[in-house]
Amino acid sequence: MQQMLLSNPWFQLLQSHGGIKALLLGRRQLFSDSMSSVCSESSRHPGKDVVLIPQQPPAQARRKISSVDYPAEGLVGMESKKYMFTTRRGVLFSSFFVYSVYPFQAHALGDPTVTLEEVTPQVFPSGPLFPAEERVAELFEKNTYSVVNIFDVTLRPQLSVTGAVEVPEGNGSGVVWDEQGHIVTNYHVIGNALARNARLGETVARVNILASEGIQKNFEGKLVGADRLKDLAVLKVEAPEDLLKPIKVGQSTSLKVGQQCLAIGNPFGFDHTLTVGVISGLNRDIFSQTGVTIGGGIQTDAAINPGNSGGPLLDSKGKLIGINTAIFTQTGTSAGVGFAIPSSTVAKIVPQLIQYGKVVRAGLNIDFAPDQIANQLNVRNGALVLLVPGNSLAAKAGIIPTTRGFAGNIVLGDVIIAVNGKKV
Repeated sequence: MQQMLLSNPWFQLLQSHGGIKALLLGRRQLFSDSMSSVCSESSRHPGKDVVLIPQQPPAQARRKISSVDYPAEGLVGMESKKYMFTTRRGVLFSSFFVYSVYPFQAHALGDPTVTLEEVTPQVFPSGPLFPAEERVAELFEKNTYSVVNIFDVTLRPQLSVTGAVEVPEGNGSGVVWDEQGHIVTNYHVIGNALARNARLGETVARVNILASEGIQKNFEGKLVGADRLKDLAVLKVEAPEDLLKPIKVGQSTSLKVGQQCLAIGNPFGFDHTLTVGVISGLNRDIFSQTGVTIGGGIQTDAAINPGNSGGPLLDSKGKLIGINTAIFTQTGTSAGVGFAIPSSTVAKIVPQLIQYGKVVRAGLNIDFAPDQIANQLNVRNGALVLLVPGNSLAAKAGIIPTTRGFAGNIVLGDVIIAVNGKKV
């Protein structure tokens, strides 16, 4: 067994370090020659594919590579001989490596220009609106020309530190009431002008009306009448009839909680803004900016912000059911709790403001003595008349107030003990 192992040529090759080194040098020389041949062909034919056909080296070189002399002392018990080793695997490996590397070299020498194709994303059509959306859009387009923007002439927008234009609180909205140019809004929208005792017929606001071509046209708003107790006011503009699109007034007495409503206005100066919501409550007490409480208010969650005041609240048929007037908020913006003066109240107040400039309320205009004073004056039953205005209906009816005589004594006035058979 040992004799057979010693006679094996591969075993004898492993015994010799010089033999292995010679074999590796021979294969390296063959690979180097192949690469030199490829580069030479590529330089002679630039831009063309070069096909390498492995060639057989000359006989002398072949003998030099394929035969290795091993000294006798490197072998065990054998004389110096020449052992032949095949280089076929080396040639195949070199050819394969050259073919693998060459395409990268040819690509590097080619045209470096890269063309990028622009890809346009596919755009899908939006399609038709749902019936409910189509209905809301139609209502807005139909009623938006009945909504105006109102700007208090006593206020001027100012540039804040941040660069944004601050919208004064007096800016608001209004609705076209009739074809004569009467505009209905809130008392507090023009409150600054009214606070300086503006006279009837005086210009107190600028009114912007939206034309059919989408252009805002400006007019002077002259005071017709105002009522602080109901937070309502009426202005008049001298505008062409084709610009005046009167709002249609609906019935607020038949409203139900949960039905849809729409608000159009001028929040923060953004004209003709639409918000949609529902009727959240009825018969609410509205704490108006005029400092009075208005009963019978409509509560809605449609977004109402500063600038919406005086604008319309519409039902699902596009009819006026209220004038937006207040919001309940801790931030100054909509919190989903807004209030509107019902159209039933508006329909009673506005005609009086147009006709008289004020609201004519039935009453005797009598001031009665407090119970404590009446008791001190020994008035135990009924209401003691304390004061009667000289031009009041009570004075015309002959009711006598309480006065002082020449001696300083108190002269009691009339005591009303019953009205229409009911004790006071």
